[in-house]
Amino acid sequence: MENKALETYIAEDNLPYEFCPGCSHGKVLGALSDSLKQQNLDPSEVVIVTDIGCVGLSDKYFVTHAFHGLHGRSITYASGIKMQNPDLHVIVLIGDGGCGIGGHHLLNAARLNTDIAVLVLNNFNFGMTGGQHSVTTPFDSITATTAHGSTDAPMDIAGTAKVNGGGFVARATAFDKDLPSLISKSMKHGGFSLIDIWELCTAYYVPRNDFGKKEMMVYMNGMKMESGVLQETERPSFQKSYQQIQKQASQEKPMTGLELETIFSSKLDKPIRVVLAGAAGQKVVSAGNLLASAATLSGLWVSRRADFPITIQTGFSVVEIVISPDPVLYSGIVGPDVVAIIAQEGKSKVARLTKAMKKTSVIYFSDGLDEIETQAKVLPLAFPESAKKDVRKNISALTAGFIAKELNIFPFEALKEASKKIQKPKISEINLSVFAHFE
Repeated sequence: MENKALETYIAEDNLPYEFCPGCSHGKVLGALSDSLKQQNLDPSEVVIVTDIGCVGLSDKYFVTHAFHGLHGRSITYASGIKMQNPDLHVIVLIGDGGCGIGGHHLLNAARLNTDIAVLVLNNFNFGMTGGQHSVTTPFDSITATTAHGSTDAPMDIAGTAKVNGGGFVARATAFDKDLPSLISKSMKHGGFSLIDIWELCTAYYVPRNDFGKKEMMVYMNGMKMESGVLQETERPSFQKSYQQIQKQASQEKPMTGLELETIFSSKLDKPIRVVLAGAAGQKVVSAGNLLASAATLSGLWVSRRADFPITIQTGFSVVEIVISPDPVLYSGIVGPDVVAIIAQEGKSKVARLTKAMKKTSVIYFSDGLDEIETQAKVLPLAFPESAKKDVRKNISALTAGFIAKELNIFPFEALKEASKKIQKPKISEINLSVFAHFE
């Protein structure tokens, strides 16, 4: 490919910089331009992603591609760009404010080893909005929001990236002569890289704290924050790892959904709405799946939805099934035609539905339940005498069999076939033995 490297990657027509007099941002942008020149990069293969803040003014000063996004989100945009275009060189320019606001993105990019180069322009405060304290503001520092000195522990951005798996992590200052070479090294790393570049905010932080290059180094040494390369480890970037996974997945047989073909018939001429209500652990949802699948096998249209709490093995379990000879356009049930209640937890959950039921509707209930407030007919779940031993462990399967027999909207064989098709052999064997009580 033809070498398209430039003498400078700065869009000189847009100069001078709009930064405050003495601001260090211009030095970092110059170092970045020199780094791109060192690497002989085609500007069309470089994307600079900028954050909100003073650093957000930077993108217009480069002749490369640029992307400007929301505060703290530049790392996510950069990660997406790199995922879609793995051959691009993606650079993030973000301030200490953006790192604080988007800290979670920083952690995950380091942890995943996303192949982007993050340059943090760290001047210890929010410079664009008036000099408020940021996550890196040193102890006792005077800012617009810490008039009596900051009491917050300052965040070690480089250290944070390091402990979260960042492949290349370094700390520098905007005044380091070797900054262009350090940037080049970070970009060539082949994984996540971050340089925490300490700067001077001459508008707000410097005058309020009598802070200059000398004081910066004193603070760095006092906080035992070393400069230079802090970590350089080799591991596959997230992009390469993901591409490998995609390659492996493409060679595997794709997953297919369960297909239930019509092998039975039904004389149902209008929709019927069925609700099963019980307790967690009673396999209420499984029973609903059996009824829904049996109806599907019989050429009917079905919707099924379940409701249960996030807790496991405790609380209610409810399943709503709409069975119709025509397409089901609304899966909600306001007034059920049939309700089967097998536990108090379920009864309480569907109380609103049972109150709304008409006189022509039916509620079947299990032994030991409280009185049900409803206009509907209330009848016991009359399981066969032979099924008494199965009631405790398999009450939901028994209820499915009972409902299938009572409604008679599809052949009972359809329920048995549904068990064979949608359930594991061991479970199906148990349920088929339960259904045998009804034959």
